[in-house]
Amino acid sequence: MAMMESRRDFLKKTGVLLGGAALLGVTGCVQTEGGEPEVPAYPYTCCEFDLDRVEKLAYEGYYENGCCYGVAKALLTELSEKVGYPFTVIPAEMFANGKEGYVNGSLCGAMGGALGVIGLVCASDDARAITKQLNDWYTSTPLPIYQPEITAPVQTVSPTINCLDSISLFMKEAGVERKDPIRKARCGGLSGDVAKKAAELLNIHFGYMAAPVVEENETPVEETLAENEYIGEAEGFGGPIKVKVTMDGDKIANIEVLNHSETSGISDPAFNTIPQAIIDAQSTEVDVVANATYTSNGIMAAVNDALSKIGK
Repeated sequence: MAMMESRRDFLKKTGVLLGGAALLGVTGCVQTEGGEPEVPAYPYTCCEFDLDRVEKLAYEGYYENGCCYGVAKALLTELSEKVGYPFTVIPAEMFANGKEGYVNGSLCGAMGGALGVIGLVCASDDARAITKQLNDWYTSTPLPIYQPEITAPVQTVSPTINCLDSISLFMKEAGVERKDPIRKARCGGLSGDVAKKAAELLNIHFGYMAAPVVEENETPVEETLAENEYIGEAEGFGGPIKVKVTMDGDKIANIEVLNHSETSGISDPAFNTIPQAIIDAQSTEVDVVANATYTSNGIMAAVNDALSKIGK
């Protein structure tokens, strides 16, 4: 009996040790005395990303399970291989819910995948700063850039980081429907673009590469304004809201929202009603839209910013 128990104890202990060795070999993690993996301190260690590889993996991942999954899988693959645990136990499938703008056309899924991984490797303030850089790039860059198989007839600059705004503009300009292979290739290419840009920003942040140098003869492209047009900007719920106000003498004649990062659907009523309400009242002191208070106040503040420039 004692011999049987000894043999069982031996096999049990050996199994634990072998299991621990296997886990260590697979995940690269250190185990506690209880056999549980030791979770590293947050934020997790980052790595130097291979930009071209990330771009390709994200494109391929889009066709596997959507844009959010594709971008997250591309970045997590590099992190899993170069850093190891805990990235080896973070499933890319958890990002599949971001397909098609998180179902209802809200935040672009590609952006969701990138921002999720940025949040894993950067402390809060740094993550927010990189998020803003990525948002600004997305709303100022003609996309898609990466087009390995099908060349899109147009490249478009999305006014927001929302899926519905981004894809609707492209389909309108390209003259394609949602199920068209061109549209799918565009979203696959955009996934590659977003993953590559996120990887580039992280490489710069962690010192793996230098930020692009702006040549002295390069000047920012500014919108040409008439004498009676003024640009204003203020913070909304999701980021800056930029407007152009056109004056007719001393009256507000038109308000155009140039770009924003608000949530599609929730913010739409504010954009549809606040500008006209301000024009009708000839005042920015109008009622906010229910459930879109921050967006409403952001629009009013942006118009006030534009009006403050009259006569300057």
